[in-house]
Amino acid sequence: MRRRFVIEAVMVATYGHLLVPSRPVDFVLPYSTIMELYDMQAGTDPVMDDPEDDAHVKAKIGELIAFFEDPFNKKKIERALQMPWRQSSPLLLDDRIQFTIVHAVDNAHYGEYFDPIETELLLTSIKLSVPLLSDQFEFQDKLLEAEVPVQVYDIEDFEFAVEQGITAADFEPTSDL
Repeated sequence: MRRRFVIEAVMVATYGHLLVPSRPVDFVLPYSTIMELYDMQAGTDPVMDDPEDDAHVKAKIGELIAFFEDPFNKKKIERALQMPWRQSSPLLLDDRIQFTIVHAVDNAHYGEYFDPIETELLLTSIKLSVPLLSDQFEFQDKLLEAEVPVQVYDIEDFEFAVEQGITAADFEPTSDL
């Protein structure tokens, strides 16, 4: 069974270990995060601090864009964009990695506290009951402060999330009587 995670598309390009999981994974990407890839690729602002790392990540962003622009994948994405909250059919990268694109729609519920991309990520996580993967401590802190009902894993805990994860049952008190 594939483990599912809501994630920003750029994180897939930035963190190479995400593409070599120990178990099959489905990365759920709000469509707006794919559009961000184009801005990052064309922009002059560095994605990474180190120039070599920046060049490498921008090359990976280009590869990811090419993957999404493949005619077969593009058609699946376009179908998902026809209706709010529609999910694409799986876009298979290899036997362990697949992407599901979601036409996420921002609403005002969390809009004052989170930026539009963060809002789409958390709403996608809530709507699909899929945990979030994030590398942004501030975002994780804001999720906790706002008591947003999502499960979030730090990117450094990816392998733990894939292998074991944490379920709601893990939070229930036990009685050792």
